Amino acid sequence: MMEVTFYDRERETKEIMDTLRMKPRLITFIYGPINSGKTELITHLTCELSDDYVVFYINLRTKFLASYDDFIESLFEMEMETDMTVRKGKETLAELISSATKITGIPITREFIDYVFKDNKPKNAFSYMLKLFEEVKKSGKQPVLILDELQKIGDVLVNGHLIYELFNFFIDLTKELHLCHVFAATSDSLFLERVYSEAMLKGRCRYLLVDDFDYETTAAFLKGYGFTDEGARVAWEYCGGKPVCLVELINCGNREEKAKEMFTFRIGELETQLKLVKELGDEILIGSKRCDVHYEKLVSALKMFVKREEIGMNEVDEVSKRYLVKENILFVDPLTAMMKPQSMLDLSAIREVMRDA
Repeated sequence: MMEVTFYDRERETKEIMDTLRMKPRLITFIYGPINSGKTELITHLTCELSDDYVVFYINLRTKFLASYDDFIESLFEMEMETDMTVRKGKETLAELISSATKITGIPITREFIDYVFKDNKPKNAFSYMLKLFEEVKKSGKQPVLILDELQKIGDVLVNGHLIYELFNFFIDLTKELHLCHVFAATSDSLFLERVYSEAMLKGRCRYLLVDDFDYETTAAFLKGYGFTDEGARVAWEYCGGKPVCLVELINCGNREEKAKEMFTFRIGELETQLKLVKELGDEILIGSKRCDVHYEKLVSALKMFVKREEIGMNEVDEVSKRYLVKENILFVDPLTAMMKPQSMLDLSAIREVMRDA
């Protein structure tokens, strides 16, 4: 299998590095369509940072979060207890971070665990993290907190939604105390809308879009792996600039055949999804209300993309919009209030399916 290297995120990289060079002031949301390269960008930058930064990176992608305890465990990686032989004698916060530069999860000793979980109060965990970050700062380094796939916390309740408690803590870390840079990454753009409204983030956050490659970037990327002009055009026609799809093509023998296969498979997925709604119906939860999803309204929404690449988010009824985003068919950009298919592959599949709908 061919090794595919990190490629051309100069604008996004510069924006993040410029942020890191400043005093922490705002929460930074890194958002974009699914599989657009958000985690890859974060991982690459984390590896490239100097030892002047201590990065606490937590990926919630594979975590099951049904309760406050689940969320806290995902932060602190409770298997750290089994690593105490390695950290023998490191019982203070200063000792815990003395040699740290890049950490997965928040380091913790047995002595602090009971306090963090006491009474199921977020403030216990946040107070511990605050003290830990202060120790990092005292050591002459800059703490950086990154939570990936943050939308996983959306339905966790702690005397009310965890979202409110968590983002108030983030505001304290950035805008109030200027202590720690906070980055929150998500592919769920509707989650961003919800966070913005529930956590009162006006003037307290910034947004960084990590989108699929445009055609010029896609062609240049593929040519670096032996694609001809025609090969790059075919790849774009079927897959667009979705990095994960391009990597799959690069590592395939018959690239054109593989592109057609991916296109056909996506058409089948979309047809099946619509058929299930048409024959069995479906529903979606909006707030505390269960709303019926209607086949005719879904088709009406998708037909708008036959002649357009994006539409206004308010051109579609709220139930259909949320359903199509939830099913990773459409992506909403909250900054522009525009909605588009999750990829060029999805756009092409939608147009093909809508021809006979």
